[in-house]
Amino acid sequence: MQDPYCHTSSILIEKSADVAFEIMSDGLKQGQWTWGSFDRSEAAPGVFVGTSVFSGKKTYVRLHVDRARLQVEYDVGGSPETMQLRNISRVIPGPQLKLSENVSVVTLMSWRLATQSDADWTQFCCIHEAEMFLIKGLLERDHPT
Repeated sequence: MQDPYCHTSSILIEKSADVAFEIMSDGLKQGQWTWGSFDRSEAAPGVFVGTSVFSGKKTYVRLHVDRARLQVEYDVGGSPETMQLRNISRVIPGPQLKLSENVSVVTLMSWRLATQSDADWTQFCCIHEAEMFLIKGLLERDHPT
């Protein structure tokens, strides 16, 4: 069944979960891979702003980081006042999946708003799938073994 409400993307990273979690839980580092909020700066303590490479509009993001679970919830919106939960990322350590200690799986979950057209939702899902490859490339390139 194709889920009409939530999209998930996952990718195997040739780095430990701790290393992978850093790029998922750092609001500025995310500006290297989030096409919807690219090239980020900190607009206020804990609130980041970047620019969509598609629309050119500003996108604001607040992270709720849970290091113990290697999970991050992302509130996203066109302004600080309109931010709401849109995405959650989770990093799964390799051994939890019977893989080696030096690998992890990064998963991004996103929920569809009732206001998104089918075309907008399709683009949103494709973007998140492509971002998985950006995350993998950044981590494996910038953190050599």
